[in-house]
Amino acid sequence: MTKQSLDNQRMSGAKTKPDVSGLDHLAAMYIMRGVDLARVHGLLLHCPVRKLIAGEVLITPGEQASKIYLLLSGRLRVHLGNTESKPLALLNAGESVGELSMIDEHPRSSFVVADDPASVLEISRRVFWSLVHSSHEFTINLLTILCKRIRGNNMAFTDIERLKEKFEHYATMDGLTGLNNRRWLNDTLSVQVSRSSAGGSPLSVIMADVDHFKKFNDVYGHAAGDLVLVTMGQMLRELFRSTDLVARFGGEEFTVILPDTKREDAQILAERVRLAISEKAIIMPDQTNLPAVTISLGIAELEKSQTDEQLLEAADKALYRAKNGGRNRTSF
Repeated sequence: MTKQSLDNQRMSGAKTKPDVSGLDHLAAMYIMRGVDLARVHGLLLHCPVRKLIAGEVLITPGEQASKIYLLLSGRLRVHLGNTESKPLALLNAGESVGELSMIDEHPRSSFVVADDPASVLEISRRVFWSLVHSSHEFTINLLTILCKRIRGNNMAFTDIERLKEKFEHYATMDGLTGLNNRRWLNDTLSVQVSRSSAGGSPLSVIMADVDHFKKFNDVYGHAAGDLVLVTMGQMLRELFRSTDLVARFGGEEFTVILPDTKREDAQILAERVRLAISEKAIIMPDQTNLPAVTISLGIAELEKSQTDEQLLEAADKALYRAKNGGRNRTSF
């Protein structure tokens, strides 16, 4: 996304989805310096750009923090007390705001106002903590900013440890695809298995794997391989139902948890996704056309007294039956 395209968006709080293939200018922002944007663009893909008119209030004292903001263009004023007071600070393009309240969970303490027309990238709480987990460089930049903005000079070591624990607690998203990661999957599947076992409702799991992915990477390069995984993540999110829970298991493997679903119904969904992916055109940012990929899928339905680990293992075994059977197919 270029600055010109940002300036062409509507004003007064309008939001648009950023073009992640053009987010290179984010590398100039302090909090993003040194961050491999290609590895986290699956997260940034879902962060809207908000347009502000001059004088529009972005942050109000007393509100709970749910986002931080990266200033793409324009300038922001920081005020204590009221918006008519002398600005405490001026923030220019390349800076960020809202980090401290996100960390310490205190209410916002100041007004942040657009000094002139401005645009900001909104980073949600979940994406923020996932960036912390996904990028060492992002974390270092964040801690440097916090050192400058910390309330007082006596942060105890216990507070630092608490923050470190929180970094881990919120690290539940995969940086490349923007999907939930395996840690989230393990926790969520355990809850779903307990729910299904207690209530007697069906529960199915699908394991999906990109066919011949290593060969694809070797021939077309890791950037092309990453694009395949990002495309996979987007399609799985779009093609499965809103009640289905999609995660990146690791590498080229993905997992879908389907509550209240028998394996026969899971197979119908899996086949629809398999066919759609096999027909999906994959185009690199330089307009290079990549060959379509196929996926193999294994399906398992929760059996009586089965644990979450056993259910996942059953789906994994079904996946290998699909691959051994010729790939580009589903199997129980």
